[in-house]
Amino acid sequence: MHAFNLQPKTLSLAEQLADLAVDALIDEADLSPKPALVDRRGNGAHTDLHLGLMHASALSLWPAFKEMAEAAIEIGEVGVPLREAIGLIGRESEEVMLATTNGVNTHRGAIWALGLLVAAAALESTNTKASAVTLRAARLALLDDRYAPRPLSHGAQVAQRYGVRGAREEAQLGFPAVIQRALPQLKLSRAAGHGEQNARLDALLAIMTNLADTCVLYRAGEQGLQTMQLGAQAVLDAGGSASLAGRRRLHELDQQLIALNASPGGAADLLAACLFIDRIESGDGLIQGAF
Repeated sequence: MHAFNLQPKTLSLAEQLADLAVDALIDEADLSPKPALVDRRGNGAHTDLHLGLMHASALSLWPAFKEMAEAAIEIGEVGVPLREAIGLIGRESEEVMLATTNGVNTHRGAIWALGLLVAAAALESTNTKASAVTLRAARLALLDDRYAPRPLSHGAQVAQRYGVRGAREEAQLGFPAVIQRALPQLKLSRAAGHGEQNARLDALLAIMTNLADTCVLYRAGEQGLQTMQLGAQAVLDAGGSASLAGRRRLHELDQQLIALNASPGGAADLLAACLFIDRIESGDGLIQGAF
């Protein structure tokens, strides 16, 4: 058969959602210049991460996101069976991720956030409005997984110590950092003609202005968190990342957070969640070719 006669394969709904989740992770990693985070410029505040590793980690998670979507389609409703199914897949995907990265935690928080959102989107692919998808994800996050290990993650320990919301609580509340801050700022910056990359940077900064990022708290305590929140707000107040004044403030924030060894990984995970939701919402409720 001549190559030009080959027809492209029609992807299933689960495959398309997995593609979108991985794309969101890669787009988040590539976005530059992010304060103290791995991007195209370098490693930020990290000594064990680089952009190639972030890409490899994201790609390793594709089968897991596909399986989570398939589980949601097969089970068909929010409930303990689906919660436990995606929990098991998530734990297995963490092992794959760690094998890929030689033990470096690149995307544990993103597996939790995007896993819930992928499953929530798969449950009702004709209703992919941001509010509907995050509500379904929240209902899943509120359910208990009997098989989940009980030792607290670093993020959960920090959240408990400082009395702040961790990744679990953020999901259980329906991702307010995404719905109330990131998505509105993303759309506002786009409407202002700031360009897609600047709009995404502004969305990240909007998350950072209010999020009690447990990654920052773990690495730099309350001083690091205050520096992140006030610095992100200063960039937006100066006109955002598309303005000269905003870029100068962004450079200052980058240097301050690196000096404190504070990397806003929690905010980065939520930006990936924002980009995923933005893409499925813009599809008018239908993922083309899913059926």
